[in-house]
Amino acid sequence: MNIARLNAVMCGAIWVAAMMAAPAVSTAQGSSAKPVACKDGTTAAHGGRGACSGHGGIDKSASTSSASAGSARVAAPAAAASAPASHGASASGSAAVTCKDGTTAAHGGRGACSGHGGVNKSGSAGGGAAAAAPAAAAPTEPTIVKFTDINSGDTAWMLTSTALVLMMTIPGLALFYAGMVRKKNVLATLMQSFAITCLVTILWWVLGYSIAFTPGSSPYLGGFNRLFLNGVVYMHDAMKLSVSHLGVTIPETVYAMFQATFAIITPALICGSFAERMKFSAMMWFMGIWLIVVYCPVAHWMWEPSGWLAATQLDFAGGTVVHINAGIAGLATALMLGKRQGLGKEAMAPHNLTLTVIGASLLWVGWFGFNAGSAVASDGRAGMAFAATHIATAAAALAWMFTEWLVKGKPSVLGIASGAVAGLVAITPASGFVGPDAAVIIGVAAGVICFFASTSVKKAFGYDDSLDAFGVHCIGGIVGALLTGALVSKEISGAEGSVLLQLKGVIATLVWSFVMSIVILKLIDLTIGLRVTADEERQGLDISQHGESIE
Repeated sequence: MNIARLNAVMCGAIWVAAMMAAPAVSTAQGSSAKPVACKDGTTAAHGGRGACSGHGGIDKSASTSSASAGSARVAAPAAAASAPASHGASASGSAAVTCKDGTTAAHGGRGACSGHGGVNKSGSAGGGAAAAAPAAAAPTEPTIVKFTDINSGDTAWMLTSTALVLMMTIPGLALFYAGMVRKKNVLATLMQSFAITCLVTILWWVLGYSIAFTPGSSPYLGGFNRLFLNGVVYMHDAMKLSVSHLGVTIPETVYAMFQATFAIITPALICGSFAERMKFSAMMWFMGIWLIVVYCPVAHWMWEPSGWLAATQLDFAGGTVVHINAGIAGLATALMLGKRQGLGKEAMAPHNLTLTVIGASLLWVGWFGFNAGSAVASDGRAGMAFAATHIATAAAALAWMFTEWLVKGKPSVLGIASGAVAGLVAITPASGFVGPDAAVIIGVAAGVICFFASTSVKKAFGYDDSLDAFGVHCIGGIVGALLTGALVSKEISGAEGSVLLQLKGVIATLVWSFVMSIVILKLIDLTIGLRVTADEERQGLDISQHGESIE
C-alpha cells in the first residue's frame, strides 16, 4: 500500500471512529400530541403546522402546550373542538381517526396514517364516546383570508427561501455545470440554466401551478382554476388576499413563487446528462413539454393532499419529485442522444473547477431555502430541517472524499464538491423527518453510493451521463427516499415510515418520468432533431448554437 492510500486509510479510520462515537439514532416513538387553544376560543388537538388554521392562530397565552406534528408542505386539518361532556363522557380536544389498515392514529392531520394506507374516512376511531364535533374544517383548496390571518414571520422566511432556491439555479447550478464542461461549451451550459429559468417561470404562471398544486377531478392531475394565476389576489381596500391550502399563513403569491423555483431547478438538473451535444432549440422544447407532462403530475401525486401517493409518501422537500424525477429523465436523454464524440479517446477534463466549487457552494447555501423552506413556516420544523441538511451534506462530502482517496489514491476537488451535492440530494426527502444522527447515516450512504454510481457503474454500463445528473440526483434521491422510510422519527415527523411504501413512490416516478421522457425526446427527434451535427459538436456549442465564445 503506498503512502497516499495509507494516509487515506488512517484519516478515514479516524473519521469513521468519530461517527461511531456519536449517539445512536433516536428511535423515540409515540410522543403524544398535546392540545392547544386557538385565538377564537376553539381547541386544536395539537400545536403542529396549521393546527389552528382558520381559527386565528394559536393563543400562546393559553395554558395548553403544543407539539409539532404533520407533514411538510401540507397544513394539517384543524383538530376537533372540545365538546361538552355528557352522560359521563369527558370532553376531549383530540379526535382519533382509523387508518385503512385498521390501526388508529391520534389525529387526522397530514401524515397521521402515513404507512397505514391513509385515513379511513368511513370509520371512527377510539370506540365508546362519540367523536367530538369538529371545528371549521381547514381549507382543502386555495381560499381568501384577512390580512390579519397572515403570519409575518412565516412570510418573511418564505420570501427568503424563495430567493435562496432561485439562487440554486441561477447562478448556482449554472456555475456548477459550466465549470465541468470544456471551454468551448461554457456559455452554452450557462445559457441552458438561464433560459430554463425564464421558460419555466412563464409556463408556471400559465398552467403549471394550477395543475400541480390545486385539487383536480382525479388524483393524478390538479385543476384549472389557477390558470394564469387567476384567483391569486391581493385586495388592498378589502384587506383580504388569497392563500394556498398548503400554506395558510403566507400569501398565495409567495407560495406559488416558492414552488416555481422548484419547478425551475428540476428540469435544469437534467442538463447535466446531455451536456455538450444537444441542440438549444430541442432542449427548450423538451424542457417545456417535460415540465407539464412529467414534473407537474408527479408534484401533484406527492404533495397535493388529493394526489394518489400523498397519503403514503414521505418526501419533505423533493427527493422523489425533484431529484429522482430529474435524474431518471437525465438518463433517458443520455441514452437517446448517445455519447459525446471522442469520449474515452480525447481529453474532456473540466474547464474551470473554480466555477464548479463556487456553484456547489451556492447550491449548499441555497439548499437551506429548499429544505428548511419546505416547512412553509418559520418554526422548529424548519430549524430541524436546516440542521439535518447541513450535517448530512458535510458527512456526504467527507464520505465521497475518503472513498475516492482510497480507490484512486488522491482526493479531488470535483469529488468533494460532488459528494456535497449528493448529500444535499439524499437528505432532501428526510430533512424534516429525521434528527442529526440519522442525517449523518443518510449523508455517508449517499457519498459512498453516489461515488460508485458516478464512476464504476457508469463505466460498466457505458452510458454518457456527462456531468452525473443520474449518478448523483437519481441514485442519491433513491438512497434518501428509502432511508427516509427506515429512519423517520415519529417524534419529529408525527408519521410512521415504511421502506416499502417509499419504494412504491420511487418506482412510480422512475417509470413515469423515464417512459414519458423517451416519448417526448422521440417526438422532438422526429421533428426538429435532438443532437447538433458532428461539425457543430467539434466546434463547440458556444459558437454553433449562440455565436459567442470565451476568449
